[in-house]
Amino acid sequence: MRTIDLLRGVALSALAASALAVAACGDKDAAQKAGSPQAPASSTPPAAAPAPVLQTRSETRQFKDWRATCGNDGTCWAFGFAPEFAAGWVRIALQPGPDARPEVNFGYWPDGDAPASRQIGLAIDGRTFAATLNDDGDSQAPVGLIRTDARPVIDAMAQGKSMVVRGASTQAVSLNGAAAALLWIDEKQGRLNTPTALIRRGDRPASTVPVAPPLPTVTPAPAVDQGGFGDVNQRVPAALRARTEVGTCLKESAMPAVSDMVMSARLDARTVLWAVPCGSGAYNVTHNWYLTGPDGRDPRPAILAGTAGPGADPVMPDNSTVNGAYDPKTRTLSAFAKGRGIGDCGSAQTWAWTGDRFVLTQESTMGECAGVPSDLWPVAWRTR
Repeated sequence: MRTIDLLRGVALSALAASALAVAACGDKDAAQKAGSPQAPASSTPPAAAPAPVLQTRSETRQFKDWRATCGNDGTCWAFGFAPEFAAGWVRIALQPGPDARPEVNFGYWPDGDAPASRQIGLAIDGRTFAATLNDDGDSQAPVGLIRTDARPVIDAMAQGKSMVVRGASTQAVSLNGAAAALLWIDEKQGRLNTPTALIRRGDRPASTVPVAPPLPTVTPAPAVDQGGFGDVNQRVPAALRARTEVGTCLKESAMPAVSDMVMSARLDARTVLWAVPCGSGAYNVTHNWYLTGPDGRDPRPAILAGTAGPGADPVMPDNSTVNGAYDPKTRTLSAFAKGRGIGDCGSAQTWAWTGDRFVLTQESTMGECAGVPSDLWPVAWRTR
């Protein structure tokens, strides 16, 4: 009996202790509810993951009759051209990022006997797509623009067999290679398998499409007085003329119309820029550019590197331009090498003087002479 009573007492004691513990917890909860503040539940949604940034480089690829270029800012262009070097073309342009929308431009040169037309359109496998006239064109070479509803046009190109530009006359443009060029752009811009893709669309979220990378920043040096310098009545300094290659250039530019095209500019108190004519053609004039001291001494080539870097052209020296000019107001040196006289093909570059060198700020190239206005060429390199 004593053992049973003892066990019963232990059980009762444990039960009482448990009850006291529960009561204590209850009192604590009550106290918190009554007077002790509690951390409020967060009403701020979790921060969204930052958008991925496109990692890219300037690149151009050929896909049969189509050519695609992506610039250093992530913008891409695909061009289709008329066969047999005829004047006709179609351009698809798309900026980077999930919210970008493609734009279609196209153009041609009407037959000489065709009447002027204020209407232009695109026909793919017999289906006509209306367009508005782009300000980049004119009556002699109209340019069509499809901006608001470009995706059906792009789908038709990717799957089509024939395409014709229609206006005062017609011009066929090849579709051979269009789908491959657009697929390459999808890959370069990180659009594959998203609703934003040009070709290979899918269910991957549009938010995964990378945004444009930051542009390189180039700061031009301050402008300086140009008294006594310019492109009129300039003479090559003796120390610069004594360089062997300069003497050769001047001999090759013996015609007064070319030999007189010496240019100069003051870059700062210690540096002068000189352009020495070095040959010409029907529509291109070549200059070699040099930096000297204020009195023409210590001449050295002014390096003008393009996207491929210095020394990329085995024929032209690194300080050479075609149709070059320096603008002292903007501190920029520009060049426009024409593939033919009308300037619908070739290359264009701009460099800025930063105080110690010239830095490339923009470059665009058009390898096909098909009538594309220079304002619509792909821009392989740009800066801020």
